[in-house]
Amino acid sequence: MQNVRTVDEQLDTLGQKTGVEEEPPAEESERIAEPFDPDDIDVVTRSMTVDLLLSRTASGMIDLQPDFQRRWGVWDIKRQSRLIESLLLRIPLPVLYAAEDDDERWEIVDGIQRLSTIARFMKPEIIDVKPLTLQGLEYLHDYEGKDFDGLGSRLQLRLREAELIIHLIRKGTPPEVKFNIFARINTGGMTLSPQELRHAITPGKARDLLEDWATLPEFIEATDGSVRSIRMDDRELVLRFIAFYQRGLDAYRQPDMDGFLITSMKIINATDDDGLAKVRESFVRAMSTAHSIFGKDAFRKRFFVGAARLPINKAVFECLSVNLAHLTDAERATLIERGEQVRRAFIELCLDRSFESAISQGTGDINKVNRRFNAIQEMLTKVIDHD
Repeated sequence: MQNVRTVDEQLDTLGQKTGVEEEPPAEESERIAEPFDPDDIDVVTRSMTVDLLLSRTASGMIDLQPDFQRRWGVWDIKRQSRLIESLLLRIPLPVLYAAEDDDERWEIVDGIQRLSTIARFMKPEIIDVKPLTLQGLEYLHDYEGKDFDGLGSRLQLRLREAELIIHLIRKGTPPEVKFNIFARINTGGMTLSPQELRHAITPGKARDLLEDWATLPEFIEATDGSVRSIRMDDRELVLRFIAFYQRGLDAYRQPDMDGFLITSMKIINATDDDGLAKVRESFVRAMSTAHSIFGKDAFRKRFFVGAARLPINKAVFECLSVNLAHLTDAERATLIERGEQVRRAFIELCLDRSFESAISQGTGDINKVNRRFNAIQEMLTKVIDHD
């Protein structure tokens, strides 16, 4: 039997499986084809006191509760307490990174755990959480069990006047440039996923739309409820469908999947509700058809007898769902009726070395994107036309 490549499943910040196959690092062919104009990069560095940062947060000018806010919650009480201890000991914290929107609000992209911990200790009401009580301190044992009010005025002032360094990506910087900047510095212990980065730098109705569509019963059924939302993988799957369905395969002209998806979020923001409603109907039909044909194996590779059940593959999801959406109702009905033929044909396709590479390695390469879309289209057409 042909050797098959092992498959790793993406993990969240707690080390739990997300239900989506991990994509390998981008290959040389996937690097951005057009270099950025240095004049487009507008980054400023600011030193700000904790008091000022909390004031901006209270007024809504700093967003400490984006959709990935639960990420800061993975810090346990001991880790949060020791961050406060570091400030009390005047130990400098790592720099923060933020993106500025058109209204000059800041969305923290790197450092949300740190700022949220500080807010929880000093002003928990502005993020609507219970106050932090210090536990597990390494040096300041006299303050074990203390909250902010129990520190005394001298240490309270030390915390309020502590300065943090923020690198701010200004609002005039194009989203594609912002994404590249954040991707370069997003190397900490709890990094943001690509979709979390896209979400942070691309405000607008696309954010709510992706969240809404990811909760549609047809999507959940088609993915067997196996895609966890904590890293926004479910929203990325939805976005990949919309991007290729709404813009077409020909729009993917550069080997830059991240840039393609960011631009697609901007296009969603500019699309009227009637247009989006039509795309939604196509998405729902594609999900229902995929589930009717593949059942719990939809959008997964190598589901033949004896094979371990694999996680959702993003590349398979996009090319299969979009191809199904472009079919007529009659064609979809034929595929459902001939579901066993479709399943066998897909298994054979996954054993094809060229196709397997197109859904497993360097998936943002233009030739591989075209290869998998065209291969799926040919496979479906053969089943439909078979007498």
